[in-house]
Amino acid sequence: MENLIFSLNATIPVFLIMILGTFFNKVGWIDEVFASKMNRFVFTVPLPVLLFGDLAAVDFDQVWNLKFVVFCFAATVVSIVISAGVSCLWRDRAVRGEFIQSSYRSSAAILGIAFIQNIYGTAGMAPLMIIGSVPLYNIMAVLVLSFFKPGQSGMNRSLVRQTLKGVLTNPIILGIAAGLIWSLLRLPMPRVLEKTVSSVGGIATPLGLMAMGAAFDVRKAFAKAGPAIVAAFIKLIGFCGIFLPVAVRLGFRNEELVAILVMLGSATTVTCFVMARNMGHEGVLSSSVVMLTTVFSAFTLTGWLYLLRSLGLI
Repeated sequence: MENLIFSLNATIPVFLIMILGTFFNKVGWIDEVFASKMNRFVFTVPLPVLLFGDLAAVDFDQVWNLKFVVFCFAATVVSIVISAGVSCLWRDRAVRGEFIQSSYRSSAAILGIAFIQNIYGTAGMAPLMIIGSVPLYNIMAVLVLSFFKPGQSGMNRSLVRQTLKGVLTNPIILGIAAGLIWSLLRLPMPRVLEKTVSSVGGIATPLGLMAMGAAFDVRKAFAKAGPAIVAAFIKLIGFCGIFLPVAVRLGFRNEELVAILVMLGSATTVTCFVMARNMGHEGVLSSSVVMLTTVFSAFTLTGWLYLLRSLGLI
């Protein structure tokens, strides 16, 4: 019972804030346009500031873990390969592109940081997990969606170059880089700057979760049931079942293991739908997977946390 309560305390508050965002949308306080602007604002300002503050305040030698970053990168690569293989079940190239992206791409930044903060009080290993996975998420999403674009048989090189530039100028990546450099140079953090960073970074999680909840539309969840259910199963259960035992065998524990769990088994990011639509895809499958994984991740993540806690791994 203690382990179950621990797991529920880690997951339920996160999803209650998302439900609050859904409620605000229903009563007309947060419409789709406002939710989109909130999401963009969180991505551009508070979230990078939060990551900067967490990393700048610690010893670089203590926080850097090459083994962990390499594992996150390798697990992401293998996940993409598995998703590509399973996508061969569908002949429609457009469906395959959306299926691959929505199967492997997690809400690693907002949801990941929310869960780890809820358990440990800080972003913990989330920044290093983001370094190992998020740039690859973005690069491969463009390659996959470009290759499987309706009416197109190859990739658009200019689009690939544009995306690579986007990854290098990604606010989250820049925030992490700034925090690591600050920590590496052992620069002092004045009290005024520390309080400002703490205040700005503190709004990242609640605003981001409410924006996700406000954008939720249950009617889209079952638009393309077959591939959507398969993608959701892979996202919430399949990858965790494959890679968590490997992570445990390699010696990852506590914050590291929770960060890996979030990377593998959290809900598919809303960015999948946005990117699919902007690159000429229908977007229905992407939105369906986002909705399904958002709903059921409340149960699956609780279950995975309960299992890890019961085994004494976190």
